[in-house]
Amino acid sequence: QVQLVESGGGLVQAGGSLRLSCAASRSIFSICTMGWYRQAPGKQRELVASISTGGTTNYADSVKGRFTISRDTAKNTVNLQMNSLKSEDTAVYYCNANSPITLRSYWGQGTQVTVSS
Repeated sequence: QVQLVESGGGLVQAGGSLRLSCAASRSIFSICTMGWYRQAPGKQRELVASISTGGTTNYADSVKGRFTISRDTAKNTVNLQMNSLKSEDTAVYYCNANSPITLRSYWGQGTQVTVSS
């Protein structure tokens, strides 16, 4: 079992920045793709960014050039640096760990990001 705990959400003005962090209960980066998803009210949950076990990153078109996903293996954390935030980035952001080997997927409890225009 893996526990994921997100932090760093909050209220920010458009054009501002936030940094989200996801702390994993144990070392999993060698076996799990880590991802950040978000879900806005009335919308489906969508992938924002991911980083594979090999370090390959992937971004939704809507955040390319503005968001950066990274991981700190020593601290078992995955971070999402969000710059140039827009009102449409407002959502609950979730951390996910997905193992292609065990086919298990773990989710954090989510953290609210609100961007005021």
